[in-house]
Amino acid sequence: MIKNIPSRLVLTGLLLGVATTAARAQAPDPIKFGKIDEKDLSEANFVADSAAEAVVLCDYGRSRFDVGSDDFKVVFERVARIKILKKSGYDHATISVPLYHKNGKEEKLTNLRGLTYNVVNGQVVKDKLEGDAIFKEESGPNWTVRKFTLPNVRKGSVIEFTYTVNSDFIFNFQDWTFQSDIPVRWSEYRASIPEYFDYKMLLQGYEPLAVQERTEGMGQYSVRWAPTITPGLNGGRESGGSASLTPRVTNYRWAMKDVVPLREEPYMTTTADYVSHIDFELAGITRPGQPYKSVIDSWEKINSELIQDENFGGQLSKGSFLKAEMATLKTKYPDPAARAAAVHQFVRQAVKYNGRAGVYSSVPIRRVYEQKTGTAADVNLLLIALLREAGLTAHPVLLSTRDHGRANEMLPLLSNFNYVVGMVTLGENQELYVDATEELAPCGMLPYRCLNGQGRLVTAKDADARWVPLASASKRQQMYRQIQLVLDEKGGIAGTVRQEYGGYRALSQRDRLRTLGEKKYIEELLADHDGWSIPKYTFQQRDALHQPLLLEYEFTSAGAEAPASTLYINPMRQFGMDKNPFLHEDRRFPVDFGALLDETVIMNITVPTGYELEETPKSGIVDLPNGGGRFLYSVQPTPGKIQITSRLNLLKPVYSAEEYVYLREFFNQLLTKQGEQLVLKKKS
Repeated sequence: MIKNIPSRLVLTGLLLGVATTAARAQAPDPIKFGKIDEKDLSEANFVADSAAEAVVLCDYGRSRFDVGSDDFKVVFERVARIKILKKSGYDHATISVPLYHKNGKEEKLTNLRGLTYNVVNGQVVKDKLEGDAIFKEESGPNWTVRKFTLPNVRKGSVIEFTYTVNSDFIFNFQDWTFQSDIPVRWSEYRASIPEYFDYKMLLQGYEPLAVQERTEGMGQYSVRWAPTITPGLNGGRESGGSASLTPRVTNYRWAMKDVVPLREEPYMTTTADYVSHIDFELAGITRPGQPYKSVIDSWEKINSELIQDENFGGQLSKGSFLKAEMATLKTKYPDPAARAAAVHQFVRQAVKYNGRAGVYSSVPIRRVYEQKTGTAADVNLLLIALLREAGLTAHPVLLSTRDHGRANEMLPLLSNFNYVVGMVTLGENQELYVDATEELAPCGMLPYRCLNGQGRLVTAKDADARWVPLASASKRQQMYRQIQLVLDEKGGIAGTVRQEYGGYRALSQRDRLRTLGEKKYIEELLADHDGWSIPKYTFQQRDALHQPLLLEYEFTSAGAEAPASTLYINPMRQFGMDKNPFLHEDRRFPVDFGALLDETVIMNITVPTGYELEETPKSGIVDLPNGGGRFLYSVQPTPGKIQITSRLNLLKPVYSAEEYVYLREFFNQLLTKQGEQLVLKKKS
């Protein structure tokens, strides 16, 4: 190891020695820019992919270290080739490259080239990417996106592109995604990392690796530093110098073959949680001649920094500007739960959520209150501060929303999180989660977007900080329908429905009702029931947020022109589930409902005089394994009446991929029973 090398290095050249040779010895590059196989331009070569809009033929990336102007830098090179099969696949000809910048430094995009190949009159024609097809967008405070669109793309085109990203940010080592929303025939990533840099590598996804290799070699880096002059009486001149660094270099190679598209599925959080990819997180650095230095944070360090940060912990003690109002609530509500609900209502009505997530406050909480709007962090840090001002014990809880991806408990990174809520301690082993961003959610109900695994409790004492389950007293989706139907001899129906929505179903329906208004809400209800008319309806408990939302309505549906001796009816088709949400035979990732599900329908049918049920359908009970849920269905005839009962209970918010086959069959049997036809015969 070379000692006494200044921290600022001036590049004189990189000697491509054994490390580079070792990397190349792994295997030849899987793709060369500009050298296309003409078979890829024929349709016959893509019969197996005819259902796809495009296919990634090859995507190849490589990251290595070089010596920059004052330190090591990461160089990432990429070459990719894509076949366009349909017009709907044209979007794949627009490529985005995110570039990080901070403190005057920025990642550089260089060596960008692109080609589009088409067959015209039997000849291969190439169109080059031009400069006017390249543009830049700002994406957040530290990211710029460079976009480019390949020219003259049509059905059957093959596009390819290559570029290099030079980065001074060694913590931002390039991650790699093997999987896409279109088929991928070959995806490969290589990384050459000197021993100076210690990265945690996190491989995620459900697709198998076709190649996983690791070899070692020696790198050689030539560095030179300029002379320096120290001012002052004791100053002097220190001459420049040079040195050759020969660290051990580890060369990695990963590849996947014939990767199936990651499709959007019902009841999933975000594809980022399940797509096959590899992430790199810098854990530590060993500078030449210096001991190992850990750069990754600990959860204790993150907790301490948050508490000390003016835009997080600093705001939690600044609720005194509403001291009088909180004192009034403290006197009026001696019960802690009732007081927490009163403070929650105060904030919910005073400040509106602007739709932006975040962990830190964007402005002081007093200004949030004055402006009457703010981010999730603004609203909920204000809420926590006022809960404390009202004499309650409240702390922030960091979490990652469903569309942001699950927080990795093993990797202490603040970037894991994008949201903050509060937790109130009401008594021994009694904790209440609070969030004031949803105007129509009662105290104790986290927004549905927050139901995503665990959160991180932040406290003044580092030792008390911990992971907490994002449980909720209202963590259910509930619906109850009581229906009275009168059937006439022509098959016409008149009836009354009492519909109750509870838990998260009540929140979503209250929000929908506020957005649409009552009239439009009923019009959309009618659109789902062909031939219905609803002459009368009422909504109840719209503002009683702790109570179910009630909808009562009358409806009629005309039958045939003349009486019939046999009547065929499918009453549950109007009030049950219309299709199985799980269409595919298999699934590689969990089914995440977010909350438990309860749906009950009790229907009483009055049949026409002189008619009776020809055959009573069999009652049925379907159970999921390990107490995961139950569906109950029964038809009970009595003189002149038929009662149908349908109850669906899902007793877990999340089902594993292994449970998917049972869940899918569970819904198949539910739909079969609810779809059974009732046959009524007129007695002779």
